[in-house]
Amino acid sequence: MTRENFLFAVIGVLLGFILGFMLHGVMSQRDAERAAVSSQQRSQLPADHPPIDGAGDQQQSMEQVQQTIARARNDPKDFDAQIMAARLQYQIGQFDEAIKFLLTANQARPDNYDVIVMLGEANMDAQHWDAAEKWYKAAQAKNPKDLAVAASLAFISLQRGDVKAAEKAIANLEKLSPDSPDLPNFENKLNELKSSQGK
Repeated sequence: MTRENFLFAVIGVLLGFILGFMLHGVMSQRDAERAAVSSQQRSQLPADHPPIDGAGDQQQSMEQVQQTIARARNDPKDFDAQIMAARLQYQIGQFDEAIKFLLTANQARPDNYDVIVMLGEANMDAQHWDAAEKWYKAAQAKNPKDLAVAASLAFISLQRGDVKAAEKAIANLEKLSPDSPDLPNFENKLNELKSSQGK
């Protein structure tokens, strides 16, 4: 090996190392930004708003994720595959994709309460207020005593600026759980909403 070839090899290795290090830094920064955005979105939700089951599980390998999603897409009648794919999409903040899988699961089992609630949660996290309200009202019709659903309906009404709906939802939450940690915050937001609308 000539001296020039040796120098080129060393320079190539060094450049590869430097570029790899820079790429790692950029990817880490993007992950941190995504986590910050996700954390900020979560902080705006009611205290009773639970994550979709499995959202706290350890990250699966990319290959497993791709296989699960492919299975769900290839077999729309596989209820469990739809739920697993929805949870994976939800974990990474792809709420609209999670909603698609949940809608397919809902078509397979229209009376499944958990899917109806998850559709409310995913739509709320995606800030699709009308759709979230629709699914939460469907859940509330099946189980009027679900505190998380009651709190979410109050939250959605406040986000939409609907004073009458918010008053009704907050009163319902207070009736179900007078000690709900969400009530003081909801009542403050309702008062602010009334002031801003001159009511």
